[in-house]
Amino acid sequence: MANLPQSLSMSAPFGLPSASNPASAAVAGAPANKDRKMASAEHLVLDLSSPDLRENALLELSKKRELFQDLAPLLWNSFGTIAALLQEIVSIYPVLSPPNLTPAQSNRVCNALALLQCVASHPDTRMLFLNAHIPLYLYPFLNTTSKSRPFEYLRLTSLGVIGALVKVDDTEVISFLLSTEIIPLCLRTMEMGSELSKTTTDPLETDGDNEFIQFH
Repeated sequence: MANLPQSLSMSAPFGLPSASNPASAAVAGAPANKDRKMASAEHLVLDLSSPDLRENALLELSKKRELFQDLAPLLWNSFGTIAALLQEIVSIYPVLSPPNLTPAQSNRVCNALALLQCVASHPDTRMLFLNAHIPLYLYPFLNTTSKSRPFEYLRLTSLGVIGALVKVDDTEVISFLLSTEIIPLCLRTMEMGSELSKTTTDPLETDGDNEFIQFH
């Protein structure tokens, strides 16, 4: 036993990388790190269903959404999650007019919108998102006229969700948007918004007989 190779000694259990091989240790650690991130994402998504835990879950998921691979399908397919995000959106409708939106309320709903943008941009959930007509829930935000910062952020984040849809040149997406009131709403945002809003939404462009909205 004393002459066993180091790779088979008790200090390096069978199937695990030895300390003398950092490269294999890094390879073995990558899946574990991915699993930990996914477990963290799943835990936070579950927290969205709890009113007491939702605010923190919205904040953490929106900040780390780029780190969580396939977060969009997880959001879409987990029970009650999209309903919870829509609840966040409709809960501030009463403070849109007259305009009484606070910075805290704006930040919270913008975190929910950031997660919807994640769903809108993912190829596996984009059309599901569109077919559920979820963009229509954002139109009241684009219809606001207050120039205060909470409303400005609300409009910009809403435009980000719409922009995520049209980044892929999909005729079905464009047809859906053109069949709604998105054009006058975007023009209104450009007319009364800040310079940032005006550069987020480009003017309508015409290409032959096809009109479309281009977002940066």
